[in-house]
Amino acid sequence: MILAERAARLSAEAVAARARAATSSTDALIAHLRLEIEKLRRVLYGSRSEHKARLLEQMELQLEELETAAAEDELLAETATARTQGTPSSTRKHPSRKPFPAHLPRERVVLPAPTCCPSCGSTKLSKLGEDVTETLEVVPRRWKVIQTVREKFSCRCCEAIAQPPAPFHATPRGFAGPGLLAMILFEKFGQHQPLNRQSERYAREGVELSVSTLADQVGSCMAALQPLQALIEAHVLSAERLFGDDTTVPILAKGKTVTGRIWTYVRDDRPFGGTAPPAALYYASRDRRQEHPESHLRDFAGILQADAYSGYNGLYDPAREKGAIVSALCWAHARRQFFELADIAANAKRGKQAPAISPIALEAVKRIDALFDIERSINGLPASERLRVRQKQSAPLLADLKTSLGEERSRLSRSASVARPIDYLLKRWDRFAAFLGDSRICLSNNSAERALRGFALGRKSWLFAGSDRGADRAAFMMTMIMTAKLNGIDPMAWLADVLARIAGQPQSRLHELLPWEWKQPGLQLAA
Repeated sequence: MILAERAARLSAEAVAARARAATSSTDALIAHLRLEIEKLRRVLYGSRSEHKARLLEQMELQLEELETAAAEDELLAETATARTQGTPSSTRKHPSRKPFPAHLPRERVVLPAPTCCPSCGSTKLSKLGEDVTETLEVVPRRWKVIQTVREKFSCRCCEAIAQPPAPFHATPRGFAGPGLLAMILFEKFGQHQPLNRQSERYAREGVELSVSTLADQVGSCMAALQPLQALIEAHVLSAERLFGDDTTVPILAKGKTVTGRIWTYVRDDRPFGGTAPPAALYYASRDRRQEHPESHLRDFAGILQADAYSGYNGLYDPAREKGAIVSALCWAHARRQFFELADIAANAKRGKQAPAISPIALEAVKRIDALFDIERSINGLPASERLRVRQKQSAPLLADLKTSLGEERSRLSRSASVARPIDYLLKRWDRFAAFLGDSRICLSNNSAERALRGFALGRKSWLFAGSDRGADRAAFMMTMIMTAKLNGIDPMAWLADVLARIAGQPQSRLHELLPWEWKQPGLQLAA
């Protein structure tokens, strides 16, 4: 009876464990399907909410937790099933795994072959083939010291001493190799890890590098990379059209912080079929005065795609020395003001305190979304084709939108909440409608906003820039890192190769180190 009761208890535990595993697997599947549905809706119908990206991130985190719980419950169910006999194991479906990249090196481990037949004991065995099981593994970071030996020779005839020249270091009186320097730079400016945290981590790995030592190497790298940054700056400012934007960055000043600014100007001609490589340029300033964008763009003549910040107005002055810059405003900014008055999801969260949804704002959002739908269909097409589609499809929608907003505005009081976004749009209508006459203009300024995302995330990690020059260094290095990312190359690998070669590179061939002309050396060898 005891054995029977024990078997029954184990069987019940196995059934319960399988039920928990099935429930966890179902929850993970539901979360996965919900995430896919939201992604497809975003692709098909555009972003229905300004908070859609954040919602997707939350759903991905939820899916991660559910998948982990499902895997844990499945293992517990298999363990419980193993104690019983005749109970089926869990049948949870696992996603198919992609093969490992072909360029990764393979380490072949051959298990000892049997010396005799396990059935009859015969030693007459012949190989039929082999089965290979691949396991992905990572080798922890390994430090090494490279010893470069320079042998001395003396001439038997003249007693002169001959010796090869000393090895090149990327920084003067340097001791760090280009790979280490690239890692320090990328972690500080690309991964937002301040030098004090890097120093602590290196010490735990057995290498003592003080903060002052790391700072000295960073400063030396800035001087070494200056010629390359100047080439990127010239490339960006020679564009036909730029995306411009700015964001706040705290800067330390006399025991407190002031609200400084990071400005970005992005060249990306891919939306209208341009062949020029994309690049991003950053500047830092202590405030947001008008003189800063005027100084940044003093040699630029073209189209500036930006928001309606009044500090840009001096650039649009016909009396400007280089001629007036053409202004193109961002429809995403105009849409956001309407959307805040028509955010159904946000109102549902507010409950009884939620303001009434504005039907005028909701209709404006739908009309603006229709313009963005047209733009998605022509993104990347040649300029002439984009202009043709806009004249045929976007122009009538734009005319209807202007008429509708004008009629609604004439019936609204000055204090109406929706009057402000309508005035913002109608008072600048010529600059908002500029895309109908120039196919190089985009509807939004999202390229510049994406370029500033790193600073928005980094502020939470490094809290503030230590000085004005510190903010300038951050802008300098982000120019290098973001330009590399826009061209689809690994910033750290590119920086390491550039630091190893830039001192010996002739000035006439310096352009070969630019991200869009750079070819990663040794890639075939590594493979």
